Amino acid sequence: MDLKLIISKDGSHTLYREDIDETYHSRHGAVQESLHVFIDKGLKEVEKSKNEVNILEVGFGTGLNTLLTCINSTCKINYIGLETYPLHNAVLDGLNYDTSVIGDSSQEIFNAIHKAPWDEHHPITSLFSVKKVENEIQKFEIMEPIDLVYYDAFGPNSQPEMWDISIFEKLYKSMSSSGVFVTYCAKGQVRRDLKSIGFVVERLEGPPGKREMLRGKKL
Repeated sequence: MDLKLIISKDGSHTLYREDIDETYHSRHGAVQESLHVFIDKGLKEVEKSKNEVNILEVGFGTGLNTLLTCINSTCKINYIGLETYPLHNAVLDGLNYDTSVIGDSSQEIFNAIHKAPWDEHHPITSLFSVKKVENEIQKFEIMEPIDLVYYDAFGPNSQPEMWDISIFEKLYKSMSSSGVFVTYCAKGQVRRDLKSIGFVVERLEGPPGKREMLRGKKL
């Protein structure tokens, strides 16, 4: 898997995967995209009604969403990150998700997340634990009710199998009442599929460089 380090427009790094012509985060701003889609429209929405949140991320990737969740959460977080192709330490060490780009102690937390053992819940702070799992969502058995899904797979054009309605059905069934699903993707077929299985779907303003994103709620 050939990866190229790229500086996005907000100064933060993303990675470019040449084989599928995709970046891990937006070229218009990696940190800005993650904050907008997953923190502002996902985490902050769920924290309005819950003191403890179970999060499932599909597409753990660089761990940026995990890092920003840990830094910005105000309640207890139990975080599961699914990743089919974990990144090597040499790649992770080159990312600039440090104090100058994000904020105080971000590098320390980022390092702790990536040093955490795989396949077991590991505390990062007193209020945040992470379980990194090397598995596909299609094969992963979801054991606890999920309050918030970060759907951060590569786009439908490059990985259409990751946007099959059967995955959304599996996630919907695993989610708690009032659970929230967020994704950067705003493709019409994805929106229709989410609605067809029961989500109340909102088209929200997208991050820089993208007009819209989607948020689904299980009522």
